[in-house]
Amino acid sequence: MNASAVSHKPLFNRSKQREQRETFLLLNEASPAFNYLTHLTSLGLVSFGLIVSGSFAIIQSATGHFLPHDLRYLSMDPYQLCGLAQGRVAGFMFHDRVSFGGALIAIGLLYLWLDSNPLKSCEAWAWWTLLITGLAGFGSFLAYLGYGYLDHLHALATLVLLPLYIAALIRYRPSPSHLLSPLSQLTARHARPFHDLTHLTYLSHLTPLRLGRSLLVVTALGLILGGATIMLIGMTCVFVPQDLGYLKLGASDLLAINRRLLPLIAHDRAGFGGAIATCGLLLFSITWFARPSRNLWRTVTLACAIGFATAIVVHPLIGYNDPSHLAPAYLGAILFAAGAIVCHKPMCREETLS
Repeated sequence: MNASAVSHKPLFNRSKQREQRETFLLLNEASPAFNYLTHLTSLGLVSFGLIVSGSFAIIQSATGHFLPHDLRYLSMDPYQLCGLAQGRVAGFMFHDRVSFGGALIAIGLLYLWLDSNPLKSCEAWAWWTLLITGLAGFGSFLAYLGYGYLDHLHALATLVLLPLYIAALIRYRPSPSHLLSPLSQLTARHARPFHDLTHLTYLSHLTPLRLGRSLLVVTALGLILGGATIMLIGMTCVFVPQDLGYLKLGASDLLAINRRLLPLIAHDRAGFGGAIATCGLLLFSITWFARPSRNLWRTVTLACAIGFATAIVVHPLIGYNDPSHLAPAYLGAILFAAGAIVCHKPMCREETLS
């Protein structure tokens, strides 16, 4: 009995190891996410950090909770804050934070794609995209200088993610001979969605792929402009007239209630604007430079759908339905949806042909 057990034990171990290996290979082939998790990089950690942070911001706001350090800064409890202007002040803060959370998730998803595709292939444009968007995203944290409120949780997250981001920049830095190659790609006729735009030949060569890319580029430019505008407003006057119409309060009224309310709201606005601008920069660069593929289309569509959905849906939930305020978001969502639909088949077909 003992001899038989000993003789069969190695066979059992080899069979179990073979089964585990086959399971691992099956998961690796069936799930790109599983494959990515087994080779997680510093930029991957940044991406997951952004996705988790964005999800936390959405869930916390959706459940009506505030950050403890915000309440300490205001010297108010949640009931007092929710009672201001019949709950509209709290609703306004929640709407900024939900929108900010959606933008963070979108950035995280686009960074995941960037990390697992063009950066892994050492494409110089992807490194420049990482550099520029990182400067915009992390740089927007310095906007607190404009409103005087330092969010300690935001500062901690920045200190944790910044070294990982720098490590990714160092790891993926292209060779000096390829460092400036994106400049030639940026102006190359075959790479430009809008080349010959001023000539009659543009319409005659308007393929679905070019039309779709053009719509996505316009969407990206709108996000950059809109995000920069929101960040600038957050650093200066804080509100647009439609905001004050929703709140039914003026800035002076808020200052009279609590002088720290404006800096806190300004912090949320500036952070949201910086995230939107960063998302626009990512979308612009990826749409302009990246090779069409099914994976790219899925990632861009998912990221932008989450970003637009959170920014739009939160408004009717808090009763903020001003048409002029929502018009840019609706226009951006329509342009994006049209671009994604038009270039879906050609982007997926390009991958198949290649």
